[in-house]
Amino acid sequence: MSKRSNGLAHSASSPRKTRRRGSIELVDAKVAVDLATAQTYSENVFLFVPNLIGYTRVILAGLSLHFMSYHPKYCTLAYCISCLLDAVDGQAARALGQTSKFGAVLDMVTDRCTTSCLLCYLSSAYPNYALVFQFLIALDFSSHYMHMYSSLVTGSRSHKLVTSDVSRILWYYYNDSRTLFFMCAGNEMFFVSLYLMKWVHTPIYDSLPFPFDFPPYLGYVTSFTWPQLTALLSFLVCLGKNIINVVQLWKASKILVGVDLAERAAAREKSK
Repeated sequence: MSKRSNGLAHSASSPRKTRRRGSIELVDAKVAVDLATAQTYSENVFLFVPNLIGYTRVILAGLSLHFMSYHPKYCTLAYCISCLLDAVDGQAARALGQTSKFGAVLDMVTDRCTTSCLLCYLSSAYPNYALVFQFLIALDFSSHYMHMYSSLVTGSRSHKLVTSDVSRILWYYYNDSRTLFFMCAGNEMFFVSLYLMKWVHTPIYDSLPFPFDFPPYLGYVTSFTWPQLTALLSFLVCLGKNIINVVQLWKASKILVGVDLAERAAAREKSK
């Protein structure tokens, strides 16, 4: 056997290489279904407070989609409240001791679906940029799916448990709540601003309730609409968020390939 194969086999069998922080224990699917069916009211995961917040997010997202094509104020209000509740459910889960895998997946699925629906609308509102929005949808879904799957196959309890030796960028992104909130909020602000740009056409200086003499260097800025200004301010955050999605996709791909190589090496070692 080559040195490369020996190295892979050693990596597959070495406790140091296979140890995972917060690894999970497998539960039979039938047992899990029976447990979920027989759960009592006092310990019903479906009725955990953070999950109830998650259902509220889904309802608000649905309302925003309903109003999206004809009532921008109601749409924006419902959409923004749904996004802001994303920062509340996690805190509620930790404070009440009600963290759950169902809640984590519900949270991620709600995020992905809500943003994707808005991007679908933007594809029709800005047909010249439809390909860009379609690419962003594909990148968002693929990077999070592959990251979630790579977390599962390596035994992690959460997709947010990324160590700095795997990716310093993802570690800082997921392990600093302020960074995570800032990046996600800025990303959504950019897309919401693009949505409002189709509806709001009044320049800033005309929308103020009273006359105001702006300094000369702000004269050009005040000719923008409020959505245009917020889009400019949040564009770099949106760009950074999608660069992180690319990093996440690439790291997850390497993890899955590494697991494949370790399993193949272990199979070869076992067949000897």
